[in-house]
Amino acid sequence: MKIIGMGTYQYTMVQWIFFFYFYCFFGWIFESTYVSLKKKHFINRGFMRGPFLPLYGSGAIMMLIVSAPFQDNLILVYIAGCIGATALEYVTGVVMEELFKVRYWDYSKLPFNFQGHICLSSTLAWGGLTLLMTQFLHKLVEQLVLSVTKELLIPVTFFITLTVVVDFSLSFKAAMDIRDILVKMEKAKQEVEHMSKRLDVLIAIVNNDVENWKQEKEEKLESLKFGMEERFERIKETVSEKHSDYFEEIKEEIAELREKYHINLEVTKQMKSFKDFYKRGMLKGNPMMVSGKFKEVLEELKEAVEEKKNKKK
Repeated sequence: MKIIGMGTYQYTMVQWIFFFYFYCFFGWIFESTYVSLKKKHFINRGFMRGPFLPLYGSGAIMMLIVSAPFQDNLILVYIAGCIGATALEYVTGVVMEELFKVRYWDYSKLPFNFQGHICLSSTLAWGGLTLLMTQFLHKLVEQLVLSVTKELLIPVTFFITLTVVVDFSLSFKAAMDIRDILVKMEKAKQEVEHMSKRLDVLIAIVNNDVENWKQEKEEKLESLKFGMEERFERIKETVSEKHSDYFEEIKEEIAELREKYHINLEVTKQMKSFKDFYKRGMLKGNPMMVSGKFKEVLEELKEAVEEKKNKKK
């Protein structure tokens, strides 16, 4: 088989791929252990549901490549690891946020961060991990992989590849579905706001209190949600006491608004009732997931998944 060389690293394509999977698995163990200990319960960390974190696998290969020319200088190895892995983390974070509308990690609250995708402490850690890997870990892994015959390594790598491709495909679909749900829930939230404002207008008109309505029209969504049914009943009773063609038209509009509101609630409820293993797992496995544009509805989804988990207990 053809050897693909990167400085001092001379491996076949199959060996390079196996190294990638090994470090994906190593990263999953590291991240899952860290986050599980922090949250005090097991968390299957990562974008995929299987025991693989592609960012760590890509990062490891990146570290080997960028540090290869500097193996005799540990300082340059460290610097190369800092720069290469940080660049990869930034590009991956930006692309994933643009595609899925959420961040799967967020450093916004840490000092010396850039756009929340990278931060100084993470960069320094990547450099340290590069030293650890190139000077110790990879040498052990290399000995293990090179001792395996190609007759065994090829089918094992092929099987892992099939597993990873299937897992990644289903995870990608789940991430896109979550993105669509967030967009629809945000639209539903805006419709509730619009309906509530229209109800306030009708209440003000019926009660001849338009000026007071103008002063109080800015209300938060949460208070609107819990007050919608009360508003419907209140205006219905008021309008029923009045008799004119104009108020009959208002009654019809109120009935339409109420029907839309209940449809909206049902649609939102269905969107929150996750039955898909991958979508539930993605939300549970990424507790640090955040979204600037869909912050409130993302928190609602997380709470819905958490409630469902607690009910099963």
